[in-house]
Amino acid sequence: MHRSHITAFVAGLIFGLGLLLAGMANPAKVLAFLDIAGNWDPSLALVMGGAIPVSAIGFYLTRHRSGPVFGASFQLPTNTQLDKRLILGALGFGVGWGLAGFCPGPALVALGTGSLKAIVFVAAMLSGMVIFEMMEKRKSA
Repeated sequence: MHRSHITAFVAGLIFGLGLLLAGMANPAKVLAFLDIAGNWDPSLALVMGGAIPVSAIGFYLTRHRSGPVFGASFQLPTNTQLDKRLILGALGFGVGWGLAGFCPGPALVALGTGSLKAIVFVAAMLSGMVIFEMMEKRKSA
């Protein structure tokens, strides 16, 4: 196994464990966080608040390197425009998160627990990805 695969596995394992410990893989906790007019649980705001500085440091360090330690090049977004696709995608993401209590990373973590709700969510998410790819191919043809 290549060193970059081991690094990716360890990083994913740490990320997944962090999601579990923070409660992000528990839809009830996520929905309680989103219920600001009811029985609001602000604890996930602390998780997100802690993640922002860590990510900011990572992006800062990335800008000062010529390349990643375990890869050929950085995979950073190049589009910085707020366009219709981004706004509609963000709205769809938010609605899905609010309805299901999952976003993609925590859903994959919850999938490992055998949760039926996670299985349905991941199946729907993968179906959406396939439909998107089919539409993009049709648009460019």
